[in-house]
Amino acid sequence: MSGSGKEALAGRRIVVTGAASGIGRATAQIFAEEGAQVALLDRDVAKLDGLEGVPIEVDVSQEASVSEAIEKTAAALGGIDGLVNVAGIFPVARLEDTSLQDWERTIAVNLTGPFLVTRAALPHLRQAESATIVNLGSGSAILPYPELSAYGATKGGIAVLTKVWAAELAPRIRVNVVCPGMTRTRMVSDWHPDPQALSQKAKEVYALQRIAEPEEIARSILFLTSDASSFVTGATLAVDGGRTFH
Repeated sequence: MSGSGKEALAGRRIVVTGAASGIGRATAQIFAEEGAQVALLDRDVAKLDGLEGVPIEVDVSQEASVSEAIEKTAAALGGIDGLVNVAGIFPVARLEDTSLQDWERTIAVNLTGPFLVTRAALPHLRQAESATIVNLGSGSAILPYPELSAYGATKGGIAVLTKVWAAELAPRIRVNVVCPGMTRTRMVSDWHPDPQALSQKAKEVYALQRIAEPEEIARSILFLTSDASSFVTGATLAVDGGRTFH
């Protein structure tokens, strides 16, 4: 429940992609606690166990899979008035070591995926009185890291798409992007498997000298989905412990 005693998303019907793990899972959990009906979209529905909501299998990179998943969602929830695009992959490689296959797969999941999901959900979002879309970007879209050509390019694309959609879909649909820094997820632990080394890296580059917990990012997504941000659209919200501020 919210600290105020009032559920921030009461009555809302919201799609969360990538709901099985990390930031997506934390978002789905918090949204359910805040009164939303949540459609839990993921490639691996078995990992959705323990979450409150409607589990729906989807491959966000495939148009037919997305169309089917969104129609199932709308039928199960009685409509859609919120969307959170979290599903993504995180390949790490120097430019010369980035294969065309990895490049194309990253674009398919991280950039084409949100496009397909948002386009499919749009007719339902337009029927809502006040709808929201929150895309998951990255601090890499603001201040890029080396060895993240494909990932950084897709997250930069998401940041621009957010602004285009915000202008195009206003005033009934608000569209914003959250750009997290390093967060305690499996993707980050795979990148830096040594917790001590990761902690030291955070101290070197983050003003708050630590990495984020998934729930901290989910709370920022909650803000942009709730009425608390009713006059916010087209915004890029850096939730990165101070790495990219300038």
